[in-house]
Amino acid sequence: MRIFVLGVGATGSLLVQLLKRQGHRISCGDRDPERARRFLGEASAIPVRQVNARNIEGIVTAAQGTQLLINACPAVFNKIILRAAVRLRAHYLDMAAHLTENPFQAEQLRFATDFQNLRRTAVITAGVAPGLTNLLIAASADLLDSVETVQVRLYEATESDRPVSQWSAEVAFDEAVSQPRLYRRGHFTLGQRFGGREIFRFPAPIGPVGVVLAAQDEVVTVPRVIPLRSMDAKIGGADIDQLRRWYRQGTLRKSRGLVPSQFPRTPTPGTVHQLLHRGILHNARFAAVVIVTGLKRGRPTLIRWDATMPSLHLLRRRKLLCSPIAWATAEMAALFVKHFPRTQSGVHPPEAFPAEIRRAILRDAKSRGIQLVKRITVLTPQG
Repeated sequence: MRIFVLGVGATGSLLVQLLKRQGHRISCGDRDPERARRFLGEASAIPVRQVNARNIEGIVTAAQGTQLLINACPAVFNKIILRAAVRLRAHYLDMAAHLTENPFQAEQLRFATDFQNLRRTAVITAGVAPGLTNLLIAASADLLDSVETVQVRLYEATESDRPVSQWSAEVAFDEAVSQPRLYRRGHFTLGQRFGGREIFRFPAPIGPVGVVLAAQDEVVTVPRVIPLRSMDAKIGGADIDQLRRWYRQGTLRKSRGLVPSQFPRTPTPGTVHQLLHRGILHNARFAAVVIVTGLKRGRPTLIRWDATMPSLHLLRRRKLLCSPIAWATAEMAALFVKHFPRTQSGVHPPEAFPAEIRRAILRDAKSRGIQLVKRITVLTPQG
């Protein structure tokens, strides 16, 4: 396909290179082409056009003739870039929702009729979390006769002597100030920011970690596709602990709030190399766990998926100087493109894909280095 990638940061730059290897014709744009080239590397021959994601006319002009428009920008730009895709009569893919106007419905779904009329497909929240996590939930639902509860548990930690972000400043800021969404007894509701703390055991070598409620997109898309009773998402690790401390100190409150510009910028590969060489950055890890309970042949059953990404140390050995989250998000987005459901017009999150496509993406995810472990436990009925 002819693909235009808008946003060439930590994730977008990796995605561009993965899609190039798949044989697609790639062009890309970013508001800061010079910085984008630092992410791509000096050896890259892929041209970067200067494109402002706030300017729909600029996007349409730069992406003229593209068959798939990929939004690798912060989710705040989703609606503008979706309108550009409609203008271009192109397929569309993004990796997150913004959920500002309606906290319980992904804003991308409002464009369903536009894409259906064009006979085009928009794939939304197609990264790792959301994205891979949605696929694991759907894979669990396939094995059960009915679903009762879904839990998503995430671990993000950067081991460094000074703040180093695994995400862009905009994404980190949104994560810090957004109120968690919950699905309880068939209804959406809002949870307490940084509330619901519990100790959760992640796969080795991470182990038990305190986790708190998180504003994850899966919670607002999955219940619309898979019938279930309750769902929540929680996150733990050093990165979220720092945000939690700032919140308790009042630093994140609107009256005294931080702004995105005060968050550390995502380091380029060259900066990561320098931080590692100087002993400032030590390691980074990311893991996701999905737990689904329900009934199978009338028996209560629990299905747990552990998804472990290569650590920063392992990525460095592969000559990749990026965070585990950026790597995993780019890898998964590339697989969603490889298995893009072109004939499924409309706007769809990953859990709405046909089962054969979902299974193919999970098989490929394993082959790309994401460790997936599934455990099924038949529970003893209480009482």
